[in-house]
Amino acid sequence: MQLQKVAKKNSFQSVSKLQNIKRHRFLYLLILPGILWFVIFKYIPMYFLQVAFRDYNVFVSLSESNWVGLDNFVKLFTSRYFLQALSNTLIISGMKLLFGFPVPIILAILLNELRRQRFKKTVQTLLYLPHFLSWVIVGGMWAVILSPTGGIVNEFLALFGMDPIFFMADKSWFRWVLLFSDIWKGAGWGTIVYLAAISGIDSEMYEAAMIDGANKFQQAIRITIPSIVIPITVVFILRLGKVLNVFQQVFVMYNPAVSEVSETIGTYVYQVGMQKGDLSYAIAAGLFKNIVSLILILGTNKIAKKAQGFSII
Repeated sequence: MQLQKVAKKNSFQSVSKLQNIKRHRFLYLLILPGILWFVIFKYIPMYFLQVAFRDYNVFVSLSESNWVGLDNFVKLFTSRYFLQALSNTLIISGMKLLFGFPVPIILAILLNELRRQRFKKTVQTLLYLPHFLSWVIVGGMWAVILSPTGGIVNEFLALFGMDPIFFMADKSWFRWVLLFSDIWKGAGWGTIVYLAAISGIDSEMYEAAMIDGANKFQQAIRITIPSIVIPITVVFILRLGKVLNVFQQVFVMYNPAVSEVSETIGTYVYQVGMQKGDLSYAIAAGLFKNIVSLILILGTNKIAKKAQGFSII
């Protein structure tokens, strides 16, 4: 009797789901292109991850290529060049997280304090604009700005009697160039999420704080930042997932003179896979990078769930 009730209930739920899909069929059709995009470009390519465990030969089929197990990964972790690329990636990404991550939060808090709407929108637009430029254009702009001959920065240094600095070819400066250009390009766009979160804070909290004598800095520390801690955590978790994806910017801006401090996993994979044709080794490096990124996301998400009681997964 109990089994009959369960079967009847499941049957009713199935019919209900089918009716729901039929009723909202146009909405389901809208998401169909997105689902197909993920299937074609994200899930089907996973089949070819087995190349990392084979000695892949482009002139024979994948199944006929010899299975080598973890040999490509052993070769990866014993390669001095890969370990150097991994070290550079962690240093560059760490600098971006440490110095670059707080910048959009600070900008959003400052923008929120602007009372003249026209001026505020003008500043916002100017901050957003670099996001729409490709790294090719941004790289060219910074090369001109930092040029040792005629660059505006070196012209300014010359006013104080300082010798010109070839920033783009100096190992001690190049990582800072990557950091500042990354902040310049992305900080304005990154303020969107935080501005939206700040706009939802109850204004009565600020009024009460002003009555108690709190200044703007104290209001930001005691009200604004605690109120937007959830979006800050979500953005931080998502950014950690991309911490090892340092490719396009470095690929455009680096040169052989600074390769020792700027070669990242992304550029290393490109050189090994596309220029040297060792696809198995390159895919093994890419797979390692993606596994580390997944572990970082899951680990940070778990910590956030324990510390703040919410998660994104």
